[in-house]
Amino acid sequence: QVQLVESGGGLVQAGGSLRLSCAASGRFFASSILGWFRQAPGKEREFVGRIRWGDRQTWYKDSVQGRFTVSKDNAKNIMYLQINNLTPEDTAVYYCAASYACSVTACSGRGGYNYWGQGTQVTVSS
Repeated sequence: QVQLVESGGGLVQAGGSLRLSCAASGRFFASSILGWFRQAPGKEREFVGRIRWGDRQTWYKDSVQGRFTVSKDNAKNIMYLQINNLTPEDTAVYYCAASYACSVTACSGRGGYNYWGQGTQVTVSS
C-alpha cells in the first residue's frame, strides 16, 4: 500500500520561498510517477509538476515553469517541491500524488493518479 505524507506548508510573505516535502512509502517502480497538485479555494485541483521515480525526469505546468522545482531524494524516498518568488496566487492546499504509470496527458490530470496525500496548506500574504 502506498502512503504519501506532505509537510512544509505555512504562511509566507510574497516574494519568499518554500520547500514542500512528500514522504513516500510502499512499492514503487522505475515507471512510477510522483506528482504535485494544488487546490485554491473555490477552484479545481490543478497539476503543477511531477517526477518519474526511476530517472527523475520532471515535467511542469507551463505557468509555474522556472519558479517551481520538483526533485526527489532517492535514499529517503522523499519528493520535494521548491517554490520561489511566491505570490498570493500560489495560496492553496498542495497535494502529492502517486501513479504506477500514466501517459503524458493522464499524468497532468487528477485521474492519472492512484494515491493521494492529505495535503499541506500554503498561504502567501501580500
